[in-house]
Amino acid sequence: MSTTRHQDNRTGIFCLLIGIAVFSVQDLILKLISEAYPLHQAMVLRSLTAIPFMLAIVWWFDGTLRSLLSPRWPAMLGRGLLNFSAYTAYYLALAALPMATTVSLYFTAPLIITVLSVVMLREKVSTRRWLAVGAGFAGVVIMVRPGGTLFDWAALLPIFCGFAYAVSMILARTMGTRDSAAAMAFWGNMAFLICAAGLSAYYGSGQHVGDTHPSLAFLTRGWAWPTMLDLALMCACGAIAAVGLTLLTQAYRIGQNSIVAPFEFSFAFWGLMWGWLVWGDLPDALGWVGIAVIIAAGLYVLRAEDEGARQPAQ
Repeated sequence: MSTTRHQDNRTGIFCLLIGIAVFSVQDLILKLISEAYPLHQAMVLRSLTAIPFMLAIVWWFDGTLRSLLSPRWPAMLGRGLLNFSAYTAYYLALAALPMATTVSLYFTAPLIITVLSVVMLREKVSTRRWLAVGAGFAGVVIMVRPGGTLFDWAALLPIFCGFAYAVSMILARTMGTRDSAAAMAFWGNMAFLICAAGLSAYYGSGQHVGDTHPSLAFLTRGWAWPTMLDLALMCACGAIAAVGLTLLTQAYRIGQNSIVAPFEFSFAFWGLMWGWLVWGDLPDALGWVGIAVIIAAGLYVLRAEDEGARQPAQ
């Protein structure tokens, strides 16, 4: 592996770890407000607040705002729509499931990224990594428990999120050769604003409220006048999103996807920590088994990549 590629991967891993830590705070905020406000209201306020932060980040990294006028902005907006679908599914799951469970099921993302890195980016994946991918999905099955008495259809939402997020980050790699992470994050935020505004126009009046399932209630609830604290929390998500989206996009833009992706599993620490500190939520015994299998699969992928990186040098 060349020195430049190795440094890009290390930088990508660093960006991913910091981005995940930043985004975990947003997850905490959205779960806290999920019983009183609709998701689309939080997203509209978040996206509006994020715009000046996004512009500042674009200016800082690109030295100009002209990068936002790239002829490829429709493609960046389209990638943002995919991201919106992913995060919406994830946040709706947060309203119904314990935070640790939602995070664990989302961990299909790094495994799917490994698969798509072969299909879309033509990266080489060893037999051991394929075994790790299979083990990771086995962990997901243990967590979801299809057919069991504890199954909740909301458990499918973070799995869908993992797939959509994986495709989005693969696109970040291919699009990043011509556009900056800051520009992609800006247009991604605009996609969030457009979609959230559309949902607000449809559900904002509250006329569609009536479903008691926490996920659907979080989606269909009408706008409510927030307290000053809740308003501050939702607006704080704007700054979090600006920094987090830029870091995650940059991570997959410069790093080899199959090497960077396993570090998504660091999200387990934050999900478990917030769920335990705020709600006292911890998985049951079988849930811990599923989490352990998923994380072990990701770490095994990482170890295989490290060994592969050392072999050319030898």
